[in-house]
Amino acid sequence: METIGTQRPGGRTERTRRAALDATLELLGERGYAELTVEAVAERSGVHKTTLYRRWESAEGLVAAALLMGTEQEWAAPDTGSLEGDLREVNRELVHFFTEPGLRELPIASISAAFLSTRAADALEEFYVDRHARSAPIVERAVARGEVPAGTDAVEVVRVACGPVFYRLFVSREGVTPRDADVAAAAAAAAAKAGVFVTATDG
Repeated sequence: METIGTQRPGGRTERTRRAALDATLELLGERGYAELTVEAVAERSGVHKTTLYRRWESAEGLVAAALLMGTEQEWAAPDTGSLEGDLREVNRELVHFFTEPGLRELPIASISAAFLSTRAADALEEFYVDRHARSAPIVERAVARGEVPAGTDAVEVVRVACGPVFYRLFVSREGVTPRDADVAAAAAAAAAKAGVFVTATDG
């Protein structure tokens, strides 16, 4: 899931914001959080460093704001016609963005930043809260089709589907393939169909 948002309409203030935050994301992917500075963002973006300090206070503030741009991105959950198919597409998208050279640098640096900065961690959490909300229709449609029981926790289904992908990427560091993503999606779908994630029932 990408962390760069789509541009919102606005005047000079919005153009300045976009220039600064886009530059922040570029530098985050290139250098990592520890090497990112306000001065470097000013040089890359063309926005004077006094403006950056006044609005975002620090490199940490810039990174947090930049990560939140992901909530502006136009993204909708896949709709393949089955729960497993939808979860498979979500997982394959993760694999693509976290392993493809030229794409993987930024999302990996974003995760790393969250371990070094409380503000970055809060921003990343907000990003995933937004993604979980947008992913909920995957399970809602599955309930409507009768694939899974009513009361199935949509967020938990998505977490369990994606968890093995992140485990391979950031814990075991063994790498992840589309096949691994498909297996994790199938396991989560099977568990959901068995009622593992039911937290409430109607009535």
